Amino acid sequence: MRTLAELDAVFDAPPPTADSLAAAENLLRASEEIIEHWVTARGEVPTEDQREGFRLLALHRQGAKDEPSFNACRETCREVVYHYNLVTMEPEHSDITDRLYMMGLVSKHLYLFISGKLQVAGLGEFCCSSKPIRSAGESQQP
Repeated sequence: MRTLAELDAVFDAPPPTADSLAAAENLLRASEEIIEHWVTARGEVPTEDQREGFRLLALHRQGAKDEPSFNACRETCREVVYHYNLVTMEPEHSDITDRLYMMGLVSKHLYLFISGKLQVAGLGEFCCSSKPIRSAGESQQP
């Protein structure tokens, strides 16, 4: 499992379009890894199960157990899967660059949500609740 810093670099890098299948696989795997960090931080072993054919969805289900605020990223996980399917089912599509870009943006959103939850207790009632992280930096400025 990559570190949070390594995952941040994955999500910040533009996905390579020369090999769209590999880029989609990398984004899906990185999305799984960020949830693995969440599950591990809770003292659990990340599942290898799949839900609806995807480990990402099974990991989300595991991470949401006894943590209602974690459900805020359920649709984000489903959207990562949706974009993964768009890329892998039609790798030669004329919109492949846009599809990979959107998958990267949605994956980054998932990363930001979960890394924020890892930093601030109680974060996540809704996905825009990262205000505690943003305002912490503002209060330190002169």
